[in-house]
Amino acid sequence: MKKMEVLGTGCPKCLQLYDMAQKAILELGVEYTLTKVMDLDDILDYGVMMTPALVIDGKVKAAGKVPNMDELKVLLSS
Repeated sequence: MKKMEVLGTGCPKCLQLYDMAQKAILELGVEYTLTKVMDLDDILDYGVMMTPALVIDGKVKAAGKVPNMDELKVLLSS
């Protein structure tokens, strides 16, 4: 099963990305585990300096912005 993480300290955009990721997973019918990473040290371990960030299978796919739903679905499908 693939793993998706939303990195962020709990700001509104971080919560928005988490909610959108959940929705995209359901709409696409793909199998992902989705987790929130809120610990600053864990976020920095990914080399991310701006949140929110999206990590798929250990690779940062977006940082410092909330991708729109279409972009998110493309990231999840690839």
